[in-house]
Amino acid sequence: MVTRLVLVLGDQLSLGLSALRAADPARDVVVMAEVEAEGRYVPHHPQKIALILSAMRHFAQELRAAGWQVAYTRLDDPENSHSIGGELVRRAAEFGAREVLATRAGEWRLITALEEVPLTLRVLPDDRFLCSEPEFAAWVEGRKQLRMEWFYREMRRKTGLLMEGDQPVGGQWNFDHDNRKAAKADLFRPRPPRFAPDAVTQEVLALVAARFGAHFGRLEPFGWAVTRGQALDALAWFIAQALPRFGDEQDAMLAADPTLSHSLLSPYLNIGLLAPMEVCEAAAEAYAAGKAPLNAVEGFIRQIIGWREFVRGIYMRHGPGYADQNALEAGRALPALYWGAKTDMACLSHAVGQTRDLAYAHHIQRLMVTGNFALLAGISPQALHEWYLSVYVDAFEWVEAPNTIGMSQFADGGVLGSKPYAASGAYIDRQSDYCGGCRYKVAQKTGEGACPFNLLYWDFLLRHRARFAGNPRMAQMYRTWDKMDGSRKAATLAEAEAFLARLDAGKTV
Repeated sequence: MVTRLVLVLGDQLSLGLSALRAADPARDVVVMAEVEAEGRYVPHHPQKIALILSAMRHFAQELRAAGWQVAYTRLDDPENSHSIGGELVRRAAEFGAREVLATRAGEWRLITALEEVPLTLRVLPDDRFLCSEPEFAAWVEGRKQLRMEWFYREMRRKTGLLMEGDQPVGGQWNFDHDNRKAAKADLFRPRPPRFAPDAVTQEVLALVAARFGAHFGRLEPFGWAVTRGQALDALAWFIAQALPRFGDEQDAMLAADPTLSHSLLSPYLNIGLLAPMEVCEAAAEAYAAGKAPLNAVEGFIRQIIGWREFVRGIYMRHGPGYADQNALEAGRALPALYWGAKTDMACLSHAVGQTRDLAYAHHIQRLMVTGNFALLAGISPQALHEWYLSVYVDAFEWVEAPNTIGMSQFADGGVLGSKPYAASGAYIDRQSDYCGGCRYKVAQKTGEGACPFNLLYWDFLLRHRARFAGNPRMAQMYRTWDKMDGSRKAATLAEAEAFLARLDAGKTV
C-alpha cells in the first residue's frame, strides 16, 4: 500500500536528497514530472531545458535501479497536467496517497505553488547546502551590513577547508589580488570535456527542438553531462587540467576562448549531480598534493562555500519580493542586442553570441559586460533578471536573482554589495582582447568612435550622484569628474544622451 508521494524536482537530482532519506522505497512512490510551465515561465535556453530533462530521465533510471518506484511524467505524455501541483494531485489519486514528502524548493515561485496543493505537504530542509537558513539568520542577526567576505571566513571555519587550526592556510583568507591577470591566447589550453548524447538525450533533444525551438539559443551541438558519473568525470577533468590556471585566468576574457580555465561545474552543482563539499574537497586535495597553487584553489573554493552559499542565504531571507526591487529606478527596456540583434560593440557581441551558442558565459562576462552595460544604461533590473534566468544553463532564481538584482544592478540598494559594479571601457580592455577589433575606440573618451562604456560610465555616476557621492569607495570618481574640463563634461553627457536615444529607437549601436 502506498502511503506517501516523494516529490523530486529537476534541480534535486541527488540520491542523498532529504525527502528520499525520509522515505521508504518499499511503500512510497517518487513523483517526477516534466511540465510545460517549467519550460516557459521564462523562455529558457533550449540547452538548459535539454540538460534538465535528460538529467531527470537518467536520474529516474538510477532511482529505479536502487529499488524505488518512480511515477515519471514525460513532457509529451497526453495525461500530463503541465504543472507540478497538478501532477502531484493526479498521482495522489492514482496511488491513493494523501501525503507528499518534499525537499524545500529553491525558488519562491515553486515554494508558493506547492503550498497551494490540496494535499498534506511535509517539507524538509534542503541540506545539500552547507549553510542552513537558520544558520544564515543567526549570522545576520545584529549586523548592519552583510558582506560575503566575513560570511566566507565563517564557512571556512565551519568546513575546515584550507584551514590550519583556527588560521587560514597561507596566512590570509583571500588571494584575490593574485587572480586578476589578463589571459593570453593559448592554443594548448585544455578544453572542457563534452559528452556525446546517448539515446535518452537524443530523444530529449528532439522533443526540446519541437517544443522550445523558438527560444533564444542554439540547441546543438549539445555536450553537457547528464548523469552523476559524467559530472564526476567533468570534476576530475577540471581538478587535473584547469584548476592550476583557474586563479590566474578567472577574471579574464578572450574572444576565441569562451571557457579559459573555468570549471563549468555550476550546472551540475545546481541540479544536484555534484555536492558542494565533494567539489571543494577535491580542490583542497589538489593543493595539498602540490598539484594546484593556493591562489587558484582558494579562489575556487570561495566561489562555492562563500559566494554560492551567501547569495542563497540572501535570497531565502528576503523572500519572494527580492527580485522586484529597483533602488536605482532603472526602467529602460532590454535592448534587442541581448537577444542577438546586431551591435558594433565587440564585447557585447561576443558575450551574447557565446551565450546563444553555449548557454554559458563566465562571471566576468555576465557582471562586467552584459551586466555593466545594463547598469550604466539604466535598463530595468527585472528585464535583465529574466534574461539571465532565461539564457544560462546554470541559472536558477535563488542564485541568479541576488547576483543580478543585488551584485550586478545594485537594485537591492546595497544589501548584497557596498557599491555598484560600474566600469568604463578601460576595465574591459584590461581584462580582455575584445577591444582591439571593435569599431569603437576604448581609449577615446568623446567624439566619433568613442567607446560607449566611457560615455555611459560618467552619465551613470552623474544620474546617481546624490546616492553615491558619499560612498568612500566611489568618492574619488566624483573628484575626477569635478576636475574635468567643462567642455569634455558637456560632450560626454550629450553623447551619452544621444547614444541612449539610438538604443531606445532600436538602432544598431
